[in-house]
Amino acid sequence: MAQNAPNYAQLHQIKYVKLGYHYLISNAIYLLIVPILVAMLLHLSALTIEDLMNHFTMLKSCSPLVVFLATVYFMSRPRNVYLVDFSCYKPHERFMMSKQLAIENMSNIFDDESLIFQKKILERSGLGDKTYIPIDTIPFKYTFSSYVNEAEEGIFGAIDDLLAKTRVKIRDIGIIIVNSSLFNPSPSLSSMIVNHYKLGVHVITYNLGGMGCSAGLISVDLANRLLQGQANNTYALIVSAEIVSTGFYIGKQRSRLLPNCLFRMGSSAVLLSNRSSDRRCSKYQLMRVVRTHKGADDRAYRCAYIDEDENGKTSVSLSKDLMAVAGEALKTNITTLGPLVLPMSEQLLFFASLIARKVFKRKRKPYIPDFKMAFEHFCIHAGGRAVLDELQKNLDLPEFLMEPSRMTLYRFGNTSSSSIWYNLAYSEAKGRIKKGDRVWQIGFGSGFKCNSVVWRALRTVDADKEKNPWTDEIQDFPVHRSHLDA
Repeated sequence: MAQNAPNYAQLHQIKYVKLGYHYLISNAIYLLIVPILVAMLLHLSALTIEDLMNHFTMLKSCSPLVVFLATVYFMSRPRNVYLVDFSCYKPHERFMMSKQLAIENMSNIFDDESLIFQKKILERSGLGDKTYIPIDTIPFKYTFSSYVNEAEEGIFGAIDDLLAKTRVKIRDIGIIIVNSSLFNPSPSLSSMIVNHYKLGVHVITYNLGGMGCSAGLISVDLANRLLQGQANNTYALIVSAEIVSTGFYIGKQRSRLLPNCLFRMGSSAVLLSNRSSDRRCSKYQLMRVVRTHKGADDRAYRCAYIDEDENGKTSVSLSKDLMAVAGEALKTNITTLGPLVLPMSEQLLFFASLIARKVFKRKRKPYIPDFKMAFEHFCIHAGGRAVLDELQKNLDLPEFLMEPSRMTLYRFGNTSSSSIWYNLAYSEAKGRIKKGDRVWQIGFGSGFKCNSVVWRALRTVDADKEKNPWTDEIQDFPVHRSHLDA
C-alpha cells in the first residue's frame, strides 16, 4: 500500500518548478528588452551631431502622418465599458420555503412515485432550507396575473435597489435590456419598465426570451455592442429575471420534474456605462466577452427543451445528456477564451500537450490550463450541484474558489441568469474583491450555449459599506460541506 502512495514531496517540487517556469515565461519580454536597449545605446553613442540633426529633420517631415495615424487610432479603438454597480433582489420572507415544506405542499398534487423522486432530488440538489418560491403558486393555481405580480416584484425590487445604490437618475438611462426565458408577455417586460418609471421616448429597449440561464451574459454582450456603437455617453440597464411560477410542472415525467426542484425566485439589475467620467465611481471594467453555441449538435440542442408531455402539458425537459453537453460546451468556450486571458506559460504548456497527443500520438490526458493564473474569482452559474461538480472537475478548482457558487445555490437555489450576480455579491460581502482582481463569470443556457464575461476590479470593495442580499447573514457562510450533502 505504501508503494502505491503518491510522492507528495515530488509533487510539491513539481508545483514550484511549474511556478518558476511561469515567472520565466511571463517575464521573458523584459529579459529580451535588456540586450536590445544595450544595442540601441551602443548605436546612439556612435552618432555625431550632424547625424542626429538629419534624423530630426526626417522625423519632422513625417509628423503630419504620425498625427493622422494617431487620430485614426484613438477614434477607432474600442471604448471602455464600466460596470457602475449591480443589485440582486432578495425576496420577502413570506416567500421563503424549506425543502420539507415544499414537499408537503406538493403532496396533494403528485402521486407517490413522483413525490418520492422529487424528494430525493431536493435532498441531493445542494439547495438549503431558505430558498424562495412565489407564494401565489401554493397550491399551484396559476394565472397570468400571478406571473405579472412575480415579475414586477423581482424586477422593480432589483432596479429600485440599484438606483438607490448608484444615485443615477432614471432618465439618464438610454438602453434597457431585459432577459427572461419563459415569461414573455406583450407588451414586453422592457416596456413594463419604461411604463413604470416613465422613461423618455428615445430610450432603446430589448427583450431577450428563450435564451436560458446564460442570457444575462448575452445581455452584457449586447449592451457592450450598443455602448460601443450607437450610444454616446449613456447608461445601459440590464435586468435578468426568471418567473418561476411559469415553469412549474405537474405531471409524471422525471425529466420535467427536475426544474421543480432546482429553480427559485431571483433577479438582478446591472448598470453599465461608457462615460469616461464614470471610471472613478465604477466597480469593474469589462475586459472580455466570449460566446460559443453548440446548437448545430442535435443532442446539445435538445438537452434543455420546452415541449409537451404525453398529456399535452407544456414544460421544460432536462435531458440525461445535460452534464456531458455542459462539459463539452465549457471546453469549446475555454478553448476560445484561453488564448485571450492565460499567461504565455500556460498557453505553451497547453500547445505542447496538444502536439504530443495529436502529432506524436502519445496517450496522455489533455493538459488543463490553470485558469487560477488568469483569474482571482470564479462566478459559475449555480445550475445545480451536479453542474458545479462537473465544472470543478473540468477546471480543477479548489473548494475555496467554488464557494461563491455553492453558497449561492444553497441560499437562493438556481435563479437562472441572475445567479452569477448573486455569486459576485457573495464575494463582495466577504470582502474578497481587491483592486485589480480579475473576475470570470461563466453561464450555461439552452441551445446549448456557454458564455464567458471577464471583469477587472477598479477598486477594492469595502464589505462594511456594501449592501446586498448577503450582507445581513454573511457571517453564517460558508456552511459546512455536510450541510450541502444533506
